[in-house]
Amino acid sequence: MTRASLDKQPHEVASMFDDVADRYDLTNDVLSLGQARLWRREVARAVDARPAQKVLDLAAGTATSSLPFARTGAYVVPCDFSQGMLQVGKRRHPWLPLTAGDATKLPFKDDTFDTVTISFGLRNVQATESALRELYRVTRPGGKVVICEFSQPTWAPFRTVYTEYLMRALPPVARAVSSNPEAYVYLAESIRAWPDQPALAALLQKAGWSKVAWRNLSGGIVALHRGFKPS
Repeated sequence: MTRASLDKQPHEVASMFDDVADRYDLTNDVLSLGQARLWRREVARAVDARPAQKVLDLAAGTATSSLPFARTGAYVVPCDFSQGMLQVGKRRHPWLPLTAGDATKLPFKDDTFDTVTISFGLRNVQATESALRELYRVTRPGGKVVICEFSQPTWAPFRTVYTEYLMRALPPVARAVSSNPEAYVYLAESIRAWPDQPALAALLQKAGWSKVAWRNLSGGIVALHRGFKPS
């Protein structure tokens, strides 16, 4: 079994997600205490996909996150660099154009998508700023980015309880439901090391995105960041 380290070597991260692909969606539902579905609904609202729009769903995994966009009539491209995830996704959703791609070197032309979105994947990219610039490059002028990522709870007492859950409760639960519990130890550590809401907003602005804003979900356990590419 593979566990990535916090320097996030791409081959380690890809291999780790290959290992957990089959039970990934189930494990997420269990570990998030059912909140993962709520978060996906909020992402769908923020993306607000429309018929004939082009949407890039980066770090789409098994493409579960892409389904709400497809249902609106938008053309959605689920993209991930884990071959294992893509294989499971293709088995479950053969009609979707699942695409292999690295967030720092996307296989798409400039100004292709109306909206680009990434949920719980930016944290696993080795070069965050490179990924934000690549998302900017493939978005059309006037288009937007929506990022859903674990963040920092805003209420200090809850933040302490949450951190304890991540490092103490999460690994035993993962051992019960996941094919690679070590992967979830990495995920817990990567959440603790991830920038807070204002810091991620600053990285978006540095990459060129304008009108950057964020909204907290579940008390700040997760944050939705949004930005626009100037017309």
